[in-house]
Amino acid sequence: MTIDWSFFITELVSNPLLMVVTLLNIGVIIVNGATDAPNAIATAVSTRAMKPRRAIIMAAICNFVGLLVISAISPAVAQTIFGMVDFGGDAHKALVTLMAAMVAIIVWGSVAWYFGIPTSQSHSLIAGITGAAIALMGSFDAINWSEWVKVIYGILLSTLMGFGLGWVFYQIIKRVFCNANRQRANVFFRWAQVFSGAGVAFMHGAQDGQKFMGIFVLAILMAAGMGTDTAALSLPVWLMLLCAISMGVGTGVGGERIIKSVGVDMVKLEAFQGFAASSSTFVSLIVATFGGLPVSTTHTNTTAIMGVGAAKSPKAVRWSIAIDMVKTWVLTFPGCGLMGFVFAKLFLLVL
Repeated sequence: MTIDWSFFITELVSNPLLMVVTLLNIGVIIVNGATDAPNAIATAVSTRAMKPRRAIIMAAICNFVGLLVISAISPAVAQTIFGMVDFGGDAHKALVTLMAAMVAIIVWGSVAWYFGIPTSQSHSLIAGITGAAIALMGSFDAINWSEWVKVIYGILLSTLMGFGLGWVFYQIIKRVFCNANRQRANVFFRWAQVFSGAGVAFMHGAQDGQKFMGIFVLAILMAAGMGTDTAALSLPVWLMLLCAISMGVGTGVGGERIIKSVGVDMVKLEAFQGFAASSSTFVSLIVATFGGLPVSTTHTNTTAIMGVGAAKSPKAVRWSIAIDMVKTWVLTFPGCGLMGFVFAKLFLLVL
């Protein structure tokens, strides 16, 4: 089963709520491009392996290719998003609730972007739709715990694997290249960092693109009264294009602010350290994506940078900045979840 472009346009024109949800979802993707996607290339910019504008263009291209290729191979993350919560059988109320979740996510992400805090749009997405679904169904029965627990697994994996691999890769590279000519090594690692950054952007597109496509598909099926059984559903190419373009716009508009917070302010990195961090993030994202675990690229990349910094010296990490980021992650689930709940209750009363 697939959703073709003509079917989507027909539903869009005939259902104003679907139109609003679609526009809001595009808005969320743009915010994601501004706050999450830049993390893929932050270390490459901070070590001067790439200039910001070229790095942002590369990230946008790799986001699209990663979304297209990995989604065609394994839509496991999208399937997790599909089954995470229950919006009930009333199509109108379900769309209103989904709209409320999108508003909550945009508000939360925009505030974080304004202050230059690399909060996770992935965590915001999960929290927003969860809080909104609870408001609609009136209890925690709205949550499918067998799927939602994958979020917890994803947080643990991205934290432990990101930090651990960052530490290990730093140690391995330092020992293998200890006698190498420093100038030649720096040239090599600058190029290596470009490729590893491209790999992270590739996997970011696969991870986050599937999450947002999941929301699109849920909205379309709700509007058409087709339920939310997506077991045999394939993700359409036109939807991949729409999500990838929207994400690229966000990265181009707001990317440099987050690059500074993650790649420059938290840890001062050399080229080989940036390569170690990006490689750690890339490997962690591959494991999570094919395991169907919705993880945050921001979270994974930041913990990898922290692992590299800690391997160099615990004093090399500006722990106050890292702690502020952790606080933001901890607040995202209850904060954005509560926003989703409140907006859903409000919208259901007036719409």
